[in-house]
Amino acid sequence: MRVLATAGHVDHGKSALVRALTGMEPDRYEEERRRGLTLDLGFVWTSLAGERLAFVDVPGHERFVATMLAGVGPVPAVLFVVAADQGWQPQSQEHLAVLDALGVRHAVLAVTRSDLGDPEPVRADAVERLAATSLGTVASVAVSAVTGTGLDELRAALAALAAALPAPDTGADLRLWLDRAFTVRGHGTVVTGTLGAGTLSVGDRLVTADGPGVLRVRGLQSLHEEHTCVGAVARVAVNVHGPGAGALRRGQALLTPDRWLRTEVTDVRVTGEPVAGLPRCATLHIGTAAVPVTVRPLGADTARLTLSRGLPLRTGDRAVLREPGGSRTPCGVTVLDIRPPRLARRGAGRARAAELDTMTGRPDGLAELRRRGLVQRARLRAMGVPVPADPVAGDWLADAAHWSELQDRLAARVDEHARAHPLEPGLPAEAARRLL
Repeated sequence: MRVLATAGHVDHGKSALVRALTGMEPDRYEEERRRGLTLDLGFVWTSLAGERLAFVDVPGHERFVATMLAGVGPVPAVLFVVAADQGWQPQSQEHLAVLDALGVRHAVLAVTRSDLGDPEPVRADAVERLAATSLGTVASVAVSAVTGTGLDELRAALAALAAALPAPDTGADLRLWLDRAFTVRGHGTVVTGTLGAGTLSVGDRLVTADGPGVLRVRGLQSLHEEHTCVGAVARVAVNVHGPGAGALRRGQALLTPDRWLRTEVTDVRVTGEPVAGLPRCATLHIGTAAVPVTVRPLGADTARLTLSRGLPLRTGDRAVLREPGGSRTPCGVTVLDIRPPRLARRGAGRARAAELDTMTGRPDGLAELRRRGLVQRARLRAMGVPVPADPVAGDWLADAAHWSELQDRLAARVDEHARAHPLEPGLPAEAARRLL
């Protein structure tokens, strides 16, 4: 299976298009169908060239950008929609800025309502705008959901896009961002989300970053079909049971136990706007979560974010930083460090900015070990960083230079103690511990 999200300005025909492609109704609420306006996320699917293709249909209205972010956050590809009779509009630009901030690289452009206007000028303009972002060069199709013109061509373009998407890592640690949570009589709590990596099975034990205990998977569906096991990529509905299950909501994530760290302070790299111009208070959007944060600028493009609630983050995660009122273009964020040092001393911020300038935002076990000197293997893995060496003692990893320095320091202290206390059997263990 592959999963795509829609994107584009309000009333440009996103829902009508996926309805025509799938034969399913993406608008789940009567009010949406009455007003002809998508208010929340919709979920539909079809089969193309033997591949199941699911769509997360997002609202286009400016008041629902946070909902749009929850829809596209966990999804690796988009169907970008621009109407031939209206052309590029403000939410077209904002949605494109969001996709660029998240680093989305896979898309198909659909110029809708081709029966109401000449699609070619709109197509040329949109293709040029998309090419200047992370999406790059994309396939484009002029289409009409009313007459059916271009639908077969669009299906072919979507099938080609699905075939070209990177293979998912089905063995990855699970982080299922939740986009819906509800109660089914006789079954209890059911949550849904896009499984981008990892594998889910009935009987699995999972946790949340802020939950009171372990949750058990009692049932599992994908596209309304029962399964005992589902691997990425997939749309899944999970029946969970356990402490706090009834309080689950959009923005939380189901996690593999003991494989994630709850992050409340993180250092990040910011793209799209100078850090000095960022508001002190903003909203961090990652996965389906939207969390208020306090921003502390560090360098020209680096900052420290203090989160209002802990999230399961890892080095290299991409996110969006958005002003609560939404008057500015969203900024992109790359997580550099989820366990940053305290900045208590004078000049610590400048020194930290210089250190962050050397970080790439890609998980690097050797570089992380050099920075920290000593770190537990389990913690390094929970940070999303590959383990670069064997432990030196128990679960502890050590940078070679730091380990050698510790050995030299200990040897010198042992010699000094022997000279000062020749009748004692050796340096007390507690003294050695304090030294190191």
